[in-house]
Amino acid sequence: MRLARCSTAIAVAALLVPALSYAHGQDVSRSVSSGGISVPGWTGKADNNRQGQTVKDDKLSGTSSDLHVMTGPAVSYWNPADKASGDYTVSATFTEPKFMNLNSHPHPYGVFIAGNNMGTDQESYLYCEAYGNGRFIVRGFGPEPFQMNGRGEANDAVHKAAGVGQPVTQKIALSVKGDKVDCSINGTVVGTYDKSALVTAGKLKSLDGTYGIRFAHNTEGSVTSLKMTKQ
Repeated sequence: MRLARCSTAIAVAALLVPALSYAHGQDVSRSVSSGGISVPGWTGKADNNRQGQTVKDDKLSGTSSDLHVMTGPAVSYWNPADKASGDYTVSATFTEPKFMNLNSHPHPYGVFIAGNNMGTDQESYLYCEAYGNGRFIVRGFGPEPFQMNGRGEANDAVHKAAGVGQPVTQKIALSVKGDKVDCSINGTVVGTYDKSALVTAGKLKSLDGTYGIRFAHNTEGSVTSLKMTKQ
């Protein structure tokens, strides 16, 4: 009898652990109060998520030259008029006012390029994002998620916040130069990727397309100096 009771308790615990882990260890995406997009000309799309949240659970405010982002689910924002082709660089300056204020571990933000079919279930794009702890990632959608540097890596060029609740600023850029794409953070190239490894089945349709910004879930930040320059 004791063995049966013990087995039942273990089985129940096994069912509860994943749910508790998701609820407490994975930073369930919040829903931002008065969410939505109030910057003229801009639009966005939240990542597909377990909670069924949309871009209305995030918030983009300010002006096109001084954007303010607060996220529930991870989200990408763009102005459909912002497109780049050939050789170019897309860059912006990101400031996280209070590092890790809204989450239990560092979350990233950055720029994206090569956006095609944006706002649909078939969208594809490439992004480079920095964390306030000195790490960065280069990833994309095609339309399924793909990774160019695994779970990310550390680089001395990426600024580190002085501590939890402290501000940190990063200048992030993606550059297309011939058959290469560079990710630069604070003026240093931290990753270079071949066009052939990016424009292929399951990844990008092209290196030409829409550009914009991207934030992970449960994050707050401002974005200034978003621009595209031709090489």
